[in-house]
Amino acid sequence: MVRQIFAFLTFVSLSLATLAVADEAVVLGLSKDRVSITTNFDGSEILIFGAIKREDPIPSGDPLQVIVTVAGPSTPITVRRKEKRLGIWVNTDAVEVDQAPSFYAVHSSGPLNEVLKNVEDLRHKISVPRAIRSVGAPSHIADSMSFTEALIRIRKGSEIYQLNENSVVVEEQTLFRTSVRLPAALTEGDYRTRIFLTRGGTVVGQYETTIDVEKVGLERWLYELSRQQPLIYGLMSLAIAIAAGWGASAAFRLLRLS
Repeated sequence: MVRQIFAFLTFVSLSLATLAVADEAVVLGLSKDRVSITTNFDGSEILIFGAIKREDPIPSGDPLQVIVTVAGPSTPITVRRKEKRLGIWVNTDAVEVDQAPSFYAVHSSGPLNEVLKNVEDLRHKISVPRAIRSVGAPSHIADSMSFTEALIRIRKGSEIYQLNENSVVVEEQTLFRTSVRLPAALTEGDYRTRIFLTRGGTVVGQYETTIDVEKVGLERWLYELSRQQPLIYGLMSLAIAIAAGWGASAAFRLLRLS
């Protein structure tokens, strides 16, 4: 604990010394900046906290609001529409999404549409829909936006996409904190973490850092084996499946005999 407090105080001192002069700047802290994915990994929770550095007194007028976003690595994805034809569900139309975050969380100190103007959202790509980049749909698909909405709805249902309004606590327009829940199904990579300060819906300051998410232990070994030695990985998986099947069959026979 003493070592963590010392490291945080050192971090704050260095940040105060190196931050460029600004009206309102962020000094940020994370409960951890690295997440290790193991065989029994069931998610993680990260506390994000910080303070506002000012050269002048707190400005009058609109109160300070804080928005926190955490984004996983972005990858292309194909969104398909299913329709029931002759009693069977089949894929009909498809839209290619250029880039979609594998995980995306937005936390704000108030309702997002009140603390952030649409033009600022367009500029900084803060909200969930703005974080997704779609390519043009085929000419016969007139409602391409519905595919993006479906992707967001599905990923929100599994907590891969999150919008948590009124979840950032701001004290005296100087200190803030929030907690971001990372689900078990995480993609390995750098998770871009951004902090936005707004007044009257306009961004007046921002800060960015990353959270490193990586597989370790048996998870790392299996992942690298599947990529570097796919034949060995496939044979090993087949052997495990055969052994599991034989074991279940033997146990069933013993139960019948008893």
